[in-house]
Amino acid sequence: MVTYKLHLIRHGITAGNRDGRYVGRMDLPLCAEGVQELEALRAAHAYPDVDTVYTSPLLRCIQTAGLLFPGRQLTVVEDLTELSLGEFEGESFETLRDRPSYLAWLENAGENTPPAALETGREFAARTAVALNAMLMNMSAEHLTEAAVVTHGGVLMSMLSRFALPPRPLGEWAVAPGCGYTIRTSTQMWMRDETFEIIGTVPRGAAVGETRGGKGR
Repeated sequence: MVTYKLHLIRHGITAGNRDGRYVGRMDLPLCAEGVQELEALRAAHAYPDVDTVYTSPLLRCIQTAGLLFPGRQLTVVEDLTELSLGEFEGESFETLRDRPSYLAWLENAGENTPPAALETGREFAARTAVALNAMLMNMSAEHLTEAAVVTHGGVLMSMLSRFALPPRPLGEWAVAPGCGYTIRTSTQMWMRDETFEIIGTVPRGAAVGETRGGKGR
């Protein structure tokens, strides 16, 4: 039975993440601190040796993939883009805390949508599932058994909370910049049950859980 291994990794921080702002689909580059953190992680810990890296089209992910996997083939997957946050993008909790639309979104992000957002929370979850399926189908077609994925915190939380074994609530899947989880599945597991196993963390030995207050993943 053929199994597929994906290393799911969050991008490094931007100025917006550093300042506690919701970034969403804003196409911000890594800030100097974000680059330094990624370089320190790569110097201290081993990242997987893979030939193929799937990445969100947003600049912070492409830059992260280039820093962590230099010289590797990058495949852009449009559906790995972060959740659209509409009018909340570029804002912070402090500037939004009294807006009724923000409070409604915090109460039920699956049903309530930020003003001017391009998708609902449910549509976002469906899109991230499409992205994961597309990568696995591409791996099967290209006879790949292992690859890395560089994407956004929101995308990772959506995938992990929906498909991971053992299961955990959404809020427990927050991931630190440059870190993530290694997952494994098979054609049978995915097509029959839509599940994957958590078999490790990336990079090995690093603290994976989110510790900073960066927004918009």
